[in-house]
Amino acid sequence: MEKKIEYSNGELTIIWKPELCQHAGICVKLLPMVYNPKDRPWIKIKNATTDQLIAQINDCPSGALTYRMNSK
Repeated sequence: MEKKIEYSNGELTIIWKPELCQHAGICVKLLPMVYNPKDRPWIKIKNATTDQLIAQINDCPSGALTYRMNSK
């Protein structure tokens, strides 16, 4: 079974699939205030806007980071 870890800011949920991650580092380069592999949890979703997160996730080359919008 594929492992999925989810992080939510209420409006958006980031879905991280570690097995797909190629460690390209684009997430860390684009949003270092959100993604820090040395921290636990390594994703601090509340440190960026939903629009910033969506733009960065769309640049993930492996598809390890995806998202869904949460219904209100």
